Amino acid sequence: MASYILHMWIPRTIEPRLLRSVKTRPVVVLTGARQAGKTSTYLHLFPQYAFVSLDLPAEAEQAEKEPGHFLQRHPPPVILDGVQYAPGLFRHLKIAVDADRSRPGQFLLTGSQKFTLMKNISESLAGRADIIELETLSLKEIRAARPEIGTETAMIRGGFPELYANPEIDAIAFYNSYLATYLERDVRSLANVGSLRDFERFLRACALRSANLLNKADLARDVGISPSTANHWLSTLEASGQIVFLEPWFSNRTKTIVKSPKLYLADSGLLCALLNIRSEEALRASPAAGAVWETFVFAQLRERERRAGRAGNLFYWRDRSREVDFVSDAGGRLELYEAKWTELPTAGDTVNLDYVRRVAGESGITEGAIVARAANSYPLPNGFRVLPVTELE
Repeated sequence: MASYILHMWIPRTIEPRLLRSVKTRPVVVLTGARQAGKTSTYLHLFPQYAFVSLDLPAEAEQAEKEPGHFLQRHPPPVILDGVQYAPGLFRHLKIAVDADRSRPGQFLLTGSQKFTLMKNISESLAGRADIIELETLSLKEIRAARPEIGTETAMIRGGFPELYANPEIDAIAFYNSYLATYLERDVRSLANVGSLRDFERFLRACALRSANLLNKADLARDVGISPSTANHWLSTLEASGQIVFLEPWFSNRTKTIVKSPKLYLADSGLLCALLNIRSEEALRASPAAGAVWETFVFAQLRERERRAGRAGNLFYWRDRSREVDFVSDAGGRLELYEAKWTELPTAGDTVNLDYVRRVAGESGITEGAIVARAANSYPLPNGFRVLPVTELE
């Protein structure tokens, strides 16, 4: 357990929601990528709970093969860490929960394999569990803990909490180790991957395409795998919190819109590590700077939407001639955002925003902005405005 104790605690914006859930639901499941801070968050918020890690093979084996005995040894309230390693446990959790159904906060689970967890929960714990996703640190969380960290540094260092809890950690070594552990543990258990080397090449190919339309045939051809394998591996990356898809927004007025999602790496630090961008100078010189910026802005927007209780409301807009990076749809009221890797956007950068405003109908647009590296927000003459990423509230 000592290995989970960080040098300083970085508060997470998800904490109030977790505290509410534990007071009202018998099971709370915290999912998210490896090292996103799931275990640390539980241990920080619920120090009175017992703790068991299924990362330990002996515990995982008993939880899987003798779940009844396992739960006798570890009665609630208990944190069960890494439940993806014991899928057989879920049916027995249901029996344990139903024996005392009105008691909230019995089992707090963590897992880094979202879809496997969802399947097990829907089969065994439907109506009993609240599922909450934890991503890596947002810029807001980073700056609250370390106000001296600049935006570009945060982009390159990424959002893994350990990198800010202990700033002496070398980020390059961290990501090398992270990739090795991820491939060895999560990928081996999630997917029947014949070659981890091919899978790592596939992940790097995804990094090169972050902030672009997903083209599965292209990806498969580049790595030398079949389209069905590419499909399976994309699901694996999504299930383990490494990539995020952004679906297109469309209405009856825009029948020519594309159907493919856009592909993003979930964390800009891992993206920079995979692209070999290791300094602010390297980022500014990189042809991928715009894609890294868009990936980073998307992560901040996802955090903003989650805080507002609007997960699943983000899209992109594209027809045959134009694209707007992000559309937030709150009950038909749209906010439009373009991510631009520039410090001084002008009205000329709002051509696509203006086009979509006209097509969608001005009355339905509540906000239109260029999210840029500007020092401050300022209005543009056509009714749009420039926003620093720090002001995406």
